[in-house]
Amino acid sequence: MNIPARTNPPQNEAGRPRPEPPYSERYPWWADSTPAGAHNRESRRDLMSNIFAMVLAGGRGTRLEGLTARRAKPAVPIGGRHRIIDFTLSNCVNSGLARIGVLTQYMAQSLTPHLSAWNRMSRNAEVMTLPAGAGQEYAGTADAVHQNRNLILQLSPAQVLVLAADHVYQMDYAQMLQEHRQRSAQVTVGCVEVPVSAARNFGVMEVDEAGWITAFAEKPESPRAIPGRPGVVLASMGIYLFETGFLLKLLAEDATRPHSVHDFGRNVIPGALADARAYAHRLRYIRRPWIDGYWRDVGTVDAYWETSLELSGTSAPLDLDDPAWPIHGPPLDATEQPRDRRADSSIANDADVRRSVLFPGVHIGAGVWLDGCIALPGARIAAGCRVRNAIIDEGCRLPPGTVIGMDLDADRRRYPVTPNGVVLVAQ
Repeated sequence: MNIPARTNPPQNEAGRPRPEPPYSERYPWWADSTPAGAHNRESRRDLMSNIFAMVLAGGRGTRLEGLTARRAKPAVPIGGRHRIIDFTLSNCVNSGLARIGVLTQYMAQSLTPHLSAWNRMSRNAEVMTLPAGAGQEYAGTADAVHQNRNLILQLSPAQVLVLAADHVYQMDYAQMLQEHRQRSAQVTVGCVEVPVSAARNFGVMEVDEAGWITAFAEKPESPRAIPGRPGVVLASMGIYLFETGFLLKLLAEDATRPHSVHDFGRNVIPGALADARAYAHRLRYIRRPWIDGYWRDVGTVDAYWETSLELSGTSAPLDLDDPAWPIHGPPLDATEQPRDRRADSSIANDADVRRSVLFPGVHIGAGVWLDGCIALPGARIAAGCRVRNAIIDEGCRLPPGTVIGMDLDADRRRYPVTPNGVVLVAQ
């Protein structure tokens, strides 16, 4: 494999990095506030035709506690009618990607029917399920891709896009690809700004004035803030766009290192910076590309609860039904459970439901009071229940008169309660 030698970022006569070109020059298709609609879907598909997307969907998601006891984290329902993985897959389809491989491992059976339904409904994209080999496990995110290297060689894409399946966001990967190519980068990392206080939950990078990554640390205790932005760091979204030959070289080298945990954020990206042209691509809103985009890692029960309520609010940060960038997904009643447990939702006339998210098949009895609740598919809340700031898992049944969220000390004797006081009722 011929890997091009590293070159320094473009500089002017004074030796300083050149400033960013205007947005209209970097993204000529979508420089205005209108996202890619029907008029440039064909152009988008042409641009992305030789890209292979690999979606990492095999993690355990242990911080979601009971929500991932019976399902993979990407299979957790969210947003009233979707699963978490639907955001990444929708971004792939909307961006014009035609080949998408989903790498599964933990509780793969909870995702397989959903992915099969995705493949049936996707007219312009093939969604391939790539489980770990028989008797094998993926040792880390990099190892998962490395174990599928023969497929990469068979498809022979120009670039490989590595994505996480467990984040909530809207992103145009075609913009990322165009910036990657304009910069002649070997790897481009998707990133967002987060508070320093949250940095220990992410991979954090440092960049120079031209956007080239100079340092990368996974979950640092004392990260450096962005120059001129005290209290803010640049966090990795777990999105990596690689030149294919460069990726295979890095994975082969990482596979031989005995002390590596074979993770992109911990090993592969930090180890490549000395010799790689690594660029940071910032997430932008689809309709407002001059504004940093919305992205959430729903890796904890608190984050999942907060994000669910954000998506359902009157001023939701994402429009899941935006005709130019919709969040797709098979109906939730098409997978996992028989139809008779997915009957239409019913809410008693005198029930008082506030600031809550109700999924298909939820039944709310007479006199129920809900505030700040997430009721997943098939949940049944009997008459007279009073529930505040809680998640009721799929298929759970609350007996008549149940009270949750009023006395957290009492709740802790029966249910997990998060640091922010959210009660998780799981099977």
